[in-house]
Amino acid sequence: MPTPPSTPSPPLRYPAPLRPGDRIGVTAPSSGVPARLRARLDVALDDVRARGYEVVVGACLDGAGHLSAPAAERAAELTAMLCDPGIRAVVPPWGGETAIDLLPRLDWDRLRAAEPTWLVGFSDLSTLLTPLTLRTGTATLHGNNLMDTPYAVPDGLLSWLDVVAAPRGHRFTQVPPGRHRSTGWDDYAADPGVRTCTLDAVGRWTRLDGTGDVAASGRLIGGCVETLCHLTGTPYLDTTAFARRTAPEGLLVYVEASGDDAFTICRALHGMRLAGFFDQATAVLVGRTAAPDAPSLSQHEAVLDALGPLGVPLLADVECGHVPPFLPLVNGARAHVVHTAERSALTQMLE
Repeated sequence: MPTPPSTPSPPLRYPAPLRPGDRIGVTAPSSGVPARLRARLDVALDDVRARGYEVVVGACLDGAGHLSAPAAERAAELTAMLCDPGIRAVVPPWGGETAIDLLPRLDWDRLRAAEPTWLVGFSDLSTLLTPLTLRTGTATLHGNNLMDTPYAVPDGLLSWLDVVAAPRGHRFTQVPPGRHRSTGWDDYAADPGVRTCTLDAVGRWTRLDGTGDVAASGRLIGGCVETLCHLTGTPYLDTTAFARRTAPEGLLVYVEASGDDAFTICRALHGMRLAGFFDQATAVLVGRTAAPDAPSLSQHEAVLDALGPLGVPLLADVECGHVPPFLPLVNGARAHVVHTAERSALTQMLE
């Protein structure tokens, strides 16, 4: 069984920008697509093809259960796609529940040696995205999953397809639209072609640790709290070593909660802090969440209780989680965040 590499990772590596005619691999490292939702998958695949890309659809897409295939098959297909020089990006239909079972089965030395390929996704894909950047030095994209791709992108934000096509050296700034979805998800079975994501609530970023303007820089790294918290203390989530190699200026860390209540998120964030995940943070971006509060603890209070001791700015309600719209973040990119009473923005640099 493959094991994590024992030798240091190289400096950060960015995949080449995609161009028309390039191939994009589609596989489900976690959950597949049930038959009743395959029409939505077809719509999303057509949108990718409309950008001029060829699509390579893998065998690991079964949606009859919570996993698309046995772990060994999912690991082999993901590794093969990421190491195939003819595939320039890999995107899953969506997240899932237990992608953690792939980590000891991936061929990490092969992944380190391969030409960088974009891996895209969020939610349970954080379990793979973040370790891939930390362990191999390859930039990954915490961005919309494939099933979200047909949605029109709000002004100020980008699609994952925009980011993977950006040239090296490109600097791009995203500005939150000030609107988000308040409840629920679209019914892809009833309307597989839906392209307008309802943004029916108004809200800006919130500073949790005090008042005043925020300006902070660092390399971006982060992901979903419910999946990453289980990797703390393992070789797969060593942010301190990553910062030592690539980011002497520190890390701009982001986290987001999928659905756990405030008590559970509070404990998870405490554990991640105690394990050193935030040690190099210059600021923490916290995704907007629809996860429930607890009777005596809100989600905002949970973050402040766990991460307040860091003494760095804590910005909540950022568009980087399970509440649409979505602000794609490149793990490993140098970034600068600003937040004032008049404006919030995040700039990323693909070196």
